[in-house]
Amino acid sequence: MNDMSYSTKSSHRDDRLTLVLIFAPCFVLLLSIAMLGQMVGLHWQNWLPGAEHKTSIFSGVHAAVYTLMSHII
Repeated sequence: MNDMSYSTKSSHRDDRLTLVLIFAPCFVLLLSIAMLGQMVGLHWQNWLPGAEHKTSIFSGVHAAVYTLMSHII
């Protein structure tokens, strides 16, 4: 019974690591796309799913990453 609680802790650690390994590269990729659109002067919110009504670039990218992750996972 004690072994089950240990494997649960390990599972949570693995889930957290997986989340970071998916979230970080997606955030960097979508942030670079949004910043490129911002610099060129295009309406980048329409390019990213979930970022349509966000006003700041970071909140828009954050919403887009979680939308993307919900489709991946």
